[in-house]
Amino acid sequence: MKHQKILIIRLSSIGDIVLSTPLIRVLRNKFPNSQIDFIIKKEFSELLKYNPNLTNLIEFNTENGFKELLRLKSQILKENYDLIIDIHNNLRSIFLRMFTGAHVVRINKRVFKRFLLVKFKINLYKNAIHVVDRYIETLSNFSIKNDNQGLEIFVPEDTIEIAKNKINFSDKNLYIAIAPSAKHETKRWLPERFAQLGDKLAEKFKAKIILLGGKEDEDRCRFVEEMMVSKPINLCGKTTLLESAAVLSMCKLLVTNDSGLMHIGSAMKTKIVAIFGSTVKEFGFFPYGVENIVIEKNIPCRPCSHIGRNKCPEGHFKCMRDIQVEDVFNACAILLR
Repeated sequence: MKHQKILIIRLSSIGDIVLSTPLIRVLRNKFPNSQIDFIIKKEFSELLKYNPNLTNLIEFNTENGFKELLRLKSQILKENYDLIIDIHNNLRSIFLRMFTGAHVVRINKRVFKRFLLVKFKINLYKNAIHVVDRYIETLSNFSIKNDNQGLEIFVPEDTIEIAKNKINFSDKNLYIAIAPSAKHETKRWLPERFAQLGDKLAEKFKAKIILLGGKEDEDRCRFVEEMMVSKPINLCGKTTLLESAAVLSMCKLLVTNDSGLMHIGSAMKTKIVAIFGSTVKEFGFFPYGVENIVIEKNIPCRPCSHIGRNKCPEGHFKCMRDIQVEDVFNACAILLR
Protein backbone atom coordinates (compact mmCIF):
# COMPACT_ATOMS: atom_id res chain seq x y z
CA MET A 1 0.00 0.00 0.00
CA LYS A 2 1.74 3.16 -1.17
CA HIS A 3 0.91 6.28 0.80
CA GLN A 4 1.71 9.24 -1.41
CA LYS A 5 0.42 11.83 1.05
CA ILE A 6 0.46 11.50 4.83
CA LEU A 7 -0.65 13.97 7.50
CA ILE A 8 0.21 13.73 11.21
CA ILE A 9 -1.88 15.74 13.68
CA ARG A 10 -0.44 16.70 17.06
CA LEU A 11 -1.18 20.31 17.96
CA SER A 12 0.50 20.55 21.38
CA SER A 13 2.29 20.52 23.83
CA ILE A 14 6.07 20.55 24.06
CA GLY A 15 6.51 17.02 25.42
CA ASP A 16 3.96 15.38 23.16
CA ILE A 17 5.50 16.95 20.07
CA VAL A 18 9.04 15.91 20.96
CA LEU A 19 7.73 12.40 21.70
CA SER A 20 6.31 12.22 18.16
CA THR A 21 9.75 12.41 16.54
CA PRO A 22 10.41 8.64 16.50
CA LEU A 23 7.03 8.15 14.76
CA ILE A 24 7.97 10.73 12.12
CA ARG A 25 11.32 9.00 11.57
CA VAL A 26 10.02 5.42 11.25
CA LEU A 27 7.29 6.66 8.92
CA ARG A 28 9.86 8.38 6.70
CA ASN A 29 11.99 5.22 6.62
CA LYS A 30 8.98 3.16 5.56
CA PHE A 31 7.74 5.65 2.95
CA PRO A 32 10.92 7.43 1.75
CA ASN A 33 9.24 9.16 -1.20
CA SER A 34 5.93 10.16 0.37
CA GLN A 35 4.79 13.64 1.31
CA ILE A 36 4.70 13.68 5.13
CA ASP A 37 3.10 16.79 6.66
CA PHE A 38 2.54 17.72 10.30
CA ILE A 39 -0.03 20.09 11.86
CA ILE A 40 1.24 21.85 14.98
CA LYS A 41 0.39 24.93 17.04
CA LYS A 42 2.46 27.88 15.91
CA GLU A 43 4.13 28.43 19.30
CA PHE A 44 5.66 24.94 19.26
CA SER A 45 6.60 24.73 15.59
CA GLU A 46 10.32 25.41 16.06
CA LEU A 47 10.62 21.97 17.68
CA LEU A 48 10.00 20.38 14.26
CA LYS A 49 11.11 23.25 12.04
CA TYR A 50 14.40 21.66 10.96
CA ASN A 51 13.21 18.03 11.01
CA PRO A 52 14.41 16.58 7.67
CA ASN A 53 11.83 13.76 7.81
CA LEU A 54 8.92 16.16 7.27
CA THR A 55 7.84 17.64 3.95
CA ASN A 56 5.68 20.48 5.29
CA LEU A 57 5.01 21.87 8.75
CA ILE A 58 1.50 23.33 8.89
CA GLU A 59 1.14 25.93 11.63
CA PHE A 60 -2.10 26.34 13.56
CA ASN A 61 -2.44 29.90 14.88
CA THR A 62 -4.80 29.64 17.86
CA GLU A 63 -5.26 33.41 18.05
CA ASN A 64 -7.59 33.22 15.05
CA GLY A 65 -9.94 30.80 16.79
CA PHE A 66 -12.50 28.80 14.82
CA LYS A 67 -11.73 30.71 11.63
CA GLU A 68 -8.26 29.17 11.71
CA LEU A 69 -9.70 25.66 12.12
CA LEU A 70 -11.87 26.22 9.05
CA ARG A 71 -8.88 27.48 7.09
CA LEU A 72 -6.85 24.40 8.03
CA LYS A 73 -9.76 22.12 7.22
CA SER A 74 -10.04 23.48 3.70
CA GLN A 75 -6.26 23.19 3.28
CA ILE A 76 -6.46 19.52 4.33
CA LEU A 77 -9.33 18.87 1.92
CA LYS A 78 -7.37 20.46 -0.94
CA GLU A 79 -4.32 18.28 -0.22
CA ASN A 80 -6.31 15.06 -0.55
CA TYR A 81 -4.29 13.05 1.96
CA ASP A 82 -4.20 9.26 1.65
CA LEU A 83 -3.44 8.68 5.33
CA ILE A 84 -4.09 10.83 8.40
CA ILE A 85 -2.43 9.85 11.67
CA ASP A 86 -4.18 11.53 14.60
CA ILE A 87 -2.00 11.20 17.68
CA HIS A 88 -3.85 14.01 19.44
CA ASN A 89 -7.41 12.72 19.24
CA ASN A 90 -9.23 15.70 20.73
CA LEU A 91 -12.18 17.74 19.42
CA ARG A 92 -10.04 19.92 17.16
CA SER A 93 -8.13 17.04 15.62
CA ILE A 94 -11.34 15.07 15.08
CA PHE A 95 -12.83 18.07 13.28
CA LEU A 96 -9.73 18.36 11.09
CA ARG A 97 -9.63 14.69 10.10
CA MET A 98 -13.37 14.05 9.55
CA PHE A 99 -14.83 13.66 6.05
CA THR A 100 -11.45 13.99 4.38
CA GLY A 101 -11.68 10.74 2.45
CA ALA A 102 -8.34 9.72 3.94
CA HIS A 103 -7.61 6.49 5.76
CA VAL A 104 -7.50 7.60 9.41
CA VAL A 105 -5.60 5.95 12.27
CA ARG A 106 -5.66 7.39 15.77
CA ILE A 107 -3.94 6.92 19.09
CA ASN A 108 -5.39 4.64 21.74
CA LYS A 109 -5.10 6.82 24.85
CA ARG A 110 -6.08 3.99 27.25
CA VAL A 111 -8.67 6.42 28.62
CA PHE A 112 -10.54 3.77 30.64
CA LYS A 113 -7.38 2.43 32.33
CA ARG A 114 -6.29 5.97 33.07
CA PHE A 115 -9.70 6.80 34.55
CA LEU A 116 -9.63 3.72 36.82
CA LEU A 117 -6.12 4.52 38.03
CA VAL A 118 -6.82 8.21 38.76
CA LYS A 119 -10.29 7.81 40.24
CA PHE A 120 -10.16 4.42 41.99
CA LYS A 121 -6.40 3.61 42.15
CA ILE A 122 -7.12 0.41 40.21
CA ASN A 123 -4.01 -0.26 38.15
CA LEU A 124 -4.71 -2.31 35.03
CA TYR A 125 -1.48 -1.27 33.32
CA LYS A 126 0.64 -4.42 33.09
CA ASN A 127 3.68 -2.23 32.55
CA ALA A 128 4.30 1.38 31.68
CA ILE A 129 4.07 1.62 27.88
CA HIS A 130 5.79 4.79 26.78
CA VAL A 131 3.82 7.35 24.75
CA VAL A 132 6.45 6.95 22.00
CA ASP A 133 5.33 3.34 21.60
CA ARG A 134 1.66 4.29 21.77
CA TYR A 135 2.23 6.71 18.91
CA ILE A 136 4.05 4.10 16.81
CA GLU A 137 1.40 1.52 17.69
CA THR A 138 -1.00 3.52 15.46
CA LEU A 139 1.09 2.27 12.49
CA SER A 140 1.07 -1.42 13.42
CA ASN A 141 -1.08 -2.25 10.36
CA PHE A 142 1.73 -1.04 8.12
CA SER A 143 4.19 -3.39 9.87
CA ILE A 144 6.13 -0.42 11.21
CA LYS A 145 8.03 -0.93 14.46
CA ASN A 146 9.96 1.30 16.80
CA ASP A 147 13.60 1.65 15.69
CA ASN A 148 14.66 2.47 19.28
CA GLN A 149 16.78 5.40 18.12
CA GLY A 150 15.20 7.73 20.67
CA LEU A 151 13.86 11.26 20.40
CA GLU A 152 15.40 13.94 18.21
CA ILE A 153 15.37 17.71 17.85
CA PHE A 154 17.36 19.23 15.03
CA VAL A 155 19.16 22.33 16.24
CA PRO A 156 20.94 24.54 13.69
CA GLU A 157 24.59 25.46 14.25
CA ASP A 158 23.88 29.18 14.77
CA THR A 159 21.40 28.38 17.55
CA ILE A 160 24.12 26.36 19.29
CA GLU A 161 26.45 29.36 19.04
CA ILE A 162 23.79 31.65 20.55
CA ALA A 163 23.31 29.20 23.43
CA LYS A 164 27.07 28.95 24.02
CA ASN A 165 27.27 32.72 24.30
CA LYS A 166 24.35 32.83 26.74
CA ILE A 167 26.10 30.50 29.18
CA ASN A 168 29.60 31.73 28.39
CA PHE A 169 30.43 28.14 27.49
CA SER A 170 33.77 26.56 28.33
CA ASP A 171 34.86 22.92 27.85
CA LYS A 172 36.37 23.00 31.32
CA ASN A 173 33.03 23.47 33.08
CA LEU A 174 30.55 20.85 34.20
CA TYR A 175 27.06 22.17 33.46
CA ILE A 176 23.95 20.92 35.23
CA ALA A 177 20.52 22.21 34.21
CA ILE A 178 17.65 22.58 36.66
CA ALA A 179 14.09 23.05 35.38
CA PRO A 180 12.15 23.86 38.57
CA SER A 181 8.74 24.42 37.02
CA ALA A 182 5.98 22.51 35.21
CA LYS A 183 2.58 23.41 33.84
CA HIS A 184 0.67 22.34 36.96
CA GLU A 185 1.44 23.02 40.61
CA THR A 186 1.18 19.38 41.71
CA LYS A 187 3.99 18.46 39.30
CA ARG A 188 6.39 21.00 40.84
CA TRP A 189 8.87 20.01 43.52
CA LEU A 190 9.42 22.69 46.18
CA PRO A 191 11.50 25.62 44.86
CA GLU A 192 13.54 25.99 48.06
CA ARG A 193 14.63 22.36 47.69
CA PHE A 194 15.70 22.96 44.10
CA ALA A 195 17.80 25.84 45.47
CA GLN A 196 19.39 23.63 48.17
CA LEU A 197 20.04 20.92 45.59
CA GLY A 198 21.61 23.43 43.19
CA ASP A 199 23.98 24.63 45.92
CA LYS A 200 24.92 21.09 46.85
CA LEU A 201 25.65 20.14 43.23
CA ALA A 202 27.67 23.31 42.70
CA GLU A 203 29.71 22.61 45.83
CA LYS A 204 30.27 18.85 45.50
CA PHE A 205 30.81 18.67 41.74
CA LYS A 206 32.13 22.19 41.10
CA ALA A 207 29.22 22.43 38.67
CA LYS A 208 27.78 25.47 36.94
CA ILE A 209 24.02 25.43 37.53
CA ILE A 210 21.73 26.65 34.73
CA LEU A 211 18.05 27.43 35.41
CA LEU A 212 15.70 26.79 32.51
CA GLY A 213 12.02 27.50 31.92
CA GLY A 214 9.57 29.57 29.92
CA LYS A 215 8.35 33.15 30.42
CA GLU A 216 5.58 31.87 32.71
CA ASP A 217 8.18 30.25 35.03
CA GLU A 218 10.26 33.40 35.64
CA ASP A 219 8.99 34.09 39.18
CA ARG A 220 9.71 30.56 40.28
CA CYS A 221 13.20 30.56 38.77
CA ARG A 222 13.98 33.96 40.30
CA PHE A 223 12.94 32.58 43.69
CA VAL A 224 15.30 29.59 43.24
CA GLU A 225 18.10 31.91 42.10
CA GLU A 226 17.68 34.26 45.06
CA MET A 227 17.74 31.36 47.53
CA MET A 228 20.93 29.89 46.12
CA VAL A 229 24.29 30.76 47.66
CA SER A 230 26.32 29.94 44.55
CA LYS A 231 24.66 32.03 41.87
CA PRO A 232 23.22 30.02 38.96
CA ILE A 233 23.01 31.09 35.32
CA ASN A 234 19.33 31.99 35.16
CA LEU A 235 18.14 31.57 31.56
CA CYS A 236 14.47 31.22 32.48
CA GLY A 237 12.33 33.07 29.93
CA LYS A 238 15.47 34.09 28.01
CA THR A 239 15.73 31.18 25.57
CA THR A 240 13.62 29.93 22.69
CA LEU A 241 12.70 26.24 22.72
CA LEU A 242 15.55 25.46 20.34
CA GLU A 243 18.02 27.48 22.41
CA SER A 244 16.92 25.53 25.49
CA ALA A 245 17.60 22.33 23.55
CA ALA A 246 21.04 23.65 22.58
CA VAL A 247 21.83 24.52 26.21
CA LEU A 248 20.73 21.04 27.34
CA SER A 249 23.03 19.43 24.79
CA MET A 250 25.95 21.04 26.69
CA CYS A 251 24.75 19.83 30.10
CA LYS A 252 25.91 16.63 31.72
CA LEU A 253 22.66 16.34 33.65
CA LEU A 254 19.14 17.77 33.85
CA VAL A 255 17.15 17.78 37.09
CA THR A 256 13.50 18.37 36.26
CA ASN A 257 9.88 17.86 37.16
CA ASP A 258 7.62 15.90 34.81
CA SER A 259 7.57 18.63 32.13
CA GLY A 260 8.20 19.47 28.49
CA LEU A 261 11.84 20.30 29.24
CA MET A 262 12.31 16.74 30.49
CA HIS A 263 11.50 15.47 26.98
CA ILE A 264 13.68 18.11 25.31
CA GLY A 265 16.50 16.88 27.58
CA SER A 266 15.86 13.30 26.44
CA ALA A 267 16.01 14.39 22.80
CA MET A 268 19.39 16.04 23.44
CA LYS A 269 20.68 12.81 25.08
CA THR A 270 21.23 14.51 28.44
CA LYS A 271 21.10 12.32 31.56
CA ILE A 272 17.98 13.03 33.58
CA VAL A 273 16.81 12.96 37.18
CA ALA A 274 13.04 13.42 37.03
CA ILE A 275 10.87 14.21 40.05
CA PHE A 276 7.31 12.89 39.85
CA GLY A 277 4.56 14.11 42.19
CA SER A 278 0.91 13.72 41.24
CA THR A 279 1.64 11.83 38.00
CA VAL A 280 2.94 8.29 37.52
CA LYS A 281 5.01 6.42 34.94
CA GLU A 282 2.01 4.36 33.85
CA PHE A 283 0.74 7.35 31.87
CA GLY A 284 3.73 6.86 29.59
CA PHE A 285 5.53 10.18 29.98
CA PHE A 286 8.78 9.18 31.69
CA PRO A 287 12.24 10.11 30.32
CA TYR A 288 12.85 8.21 27.10
CA GLY A 289 15.97 6.69 25.59
CA VAL A 290 18.52 8.20 27.98
CA GLU A 291 20.09 7.24 31.30
CA ASN A 292 17.63 8.45 33.89
CA ILE A 293 16.36 8.05 37.43
CA VAL A 294 12.75 8.86 38.30
CA ILE A 295 12.19 9.87 41.91
CA GLU A 296 8.74 9.31 43.33
CA LYS A 297 7.11 8.33 46.60
CA ASN A 298 4.44 5.67 46.79
CA ILE A 299 1.61 7.62 48.39
CA PRO A 300 -1.87 6.00 48.31
CA CYS A 301 -3.50 9.08 46.74
CA ARG A 302 -1.17 9.04 43.68
CA PRO A 303 -1.99 9.64 40.90
CA CYS A 304 -4.62 12.33 41.51
CA SER A 305 -4.63 13.38 37.85
CA HIS A 306 -3.03 12.35 34.57
CA ILE A 307 -1.81 15.84 33.75
CA GLY A 308 -1.46 17.51 37.16
CA ARG A 309 -3.61 19.88 39.20
CA ASN A 310 -3.42 23.44 40.50
CA LYS A 311 -3.29 22.25 44.08
CA CYS A 312 -3.15 19.07 46.11
CA PRO A 313 -6.74 17.80 46.51
CA GLU A 314 -5.80 16.28 49.90
CA GLY A 315 -4.10 19.43 51.14
CA HIS A 316 -0.90 17.71 52.32
CA PHE A 317 1.08 17.53 49.03
CA LYS A 318 2.99 14.55 50.46
CA CYS A 319 3.87 13.23 46.99
CA MET A 320 6.32 16.12 46.62
CA ARG A 321 6.97 17.11 50.24
CA ASP A 322 8.21 13.61 51.09
CA ILE A 323 10.94 13.86 48.43
CA GLN A 324 14.02 15.17 50.22
CA VAL A 325 17.01 17.05 48.77
CA GLU A 326 19.15 14.07 49.74
CA ASP A 327 17.01 11.69 47.61
CA VAL A 328 17.48 13.82 44.53
CA PHE A 329 21.16 14.57 45.19
CA ASN A 330 21.97 10.85 45.53
CA ALA A 331 20.30 10.14 42.19
CA CYS A 332 22.33 12.96 40.60
CA ALA A 333 25.54 11.55 42.10
CA ILE A 334 24.83 8.12 40.58
CA LEU A 335 24.32 9.57 37.10
CA LEU A 336 27.33 11.91 37.36
CA ARG A 337 29.74 9.11 38.27
